Amino acid sequence: MSHRDRLKVRGRMLLLLGLLLALALPGVAAAQAPVFPDLIQLPVGFAPEGIAVGRGTSFYTGSLADGSVYGGDLRTGEGAILVSPQAGRIAVGMKVDTRTNYLFVAGGTGGEAYVYDAATGAEVAVIPLGLPGASFINDVVVTRDAAYFTNSFAPYFYRVRLGPGGALPDPVVAEPVMLTGQWMQVPGAFVFNSNGIAATPNGKRLIIVNSATGKLYRVDPANGGADEIDLGGEVMTNGDGILLHGKTLYVVQNRLNRIAVIGIAPDYASGSVDRYITNPNFDVPTTIAEYGKFLYAVNAKFGTPAPGTPYEVVQVSR
Repeated sequence: MSHRDRLKVRGRMLLLLGLLLALALPGVAAAQAPVFPDLIQLPVGFAPEGIAVGRGTSFYTGSLADGSVYGGDLRTGEGAILVSPQAGRIAVGMKVDTRTNYLFVAGGTGGEAYVYDAATGAEVAVIPLGLPGASFINDVVVTRDAAYFTNSFAPYFYRVRLGPGGALPDPVVAEPVMLTGQWMQVPGAFVFNSNGIAATPNGKRLIIVNSATGKLYRVDPANGGADEIDLGGEVMTNGDGILLHGKTLYVVQNRLNRIAVIGIAPDYASGSVDRYITNPNFDVPTTIAEYGKFLYAVNAKFGTPAPGTPYEVVQVSR
């Protein structure tokens, strides 16, 4: 075989090898790419309300039935009870401070907040907030220097100051901050007003939704001064959990089975509803958390008897 013929054979072999690699690599990549389930089953009868994403692909959701907390993995969809049922407790909104790996949980009618170790489920602190039975501690957001909790039955929120790196002070003290300015509190003993809460990246502004009026407010965390966010006449009916990502605000509208996507102004004073996220698996979603390009909503299924009812976490694209 001449030198020229050998070069032709070599060229054909290289071409064939390239074609084989082109066919094989996509399959290899697909096999290696993580497949995150779009529906995660929770324990039957769990009655979830809040959801939080923690370190890595971990997630947590709490029970309105008994105050227990379920910990799972978004990648596999698997999980187990992390915090056992607690007598007299319920678990509502929650957030993880990844600096300390503390899980902050709003305690609803108990008038308390709870802090757990997100890795072990060990109780770190119990924080008295409002009067038991006359309060509903609904949601929480954690900033660099404080954790803030809403009380749906009263026109104020609570500030729990944090130390360097998110350390809890000793003792842990909650400071009530009255909502003033344009805040409108709908009267009634058990009317749900302030509900979902988010914070701007620098922690200088809070955003709170009023479930009774469907209005959003930009709030000064230092003094409670509230300004209504101008949505051009749009109202967040059944507004529940909220999440701020950059200049996009997501608002869960629980009984409407949708998530409103709002483009928010740089000063957070106004915004416009760009679209709604819906999903056939939604069944009264209450709160959301984020991971990568996905949002995760938990189905509370209000109005459905909890015993024997299946519950889920639903994945949707942003």
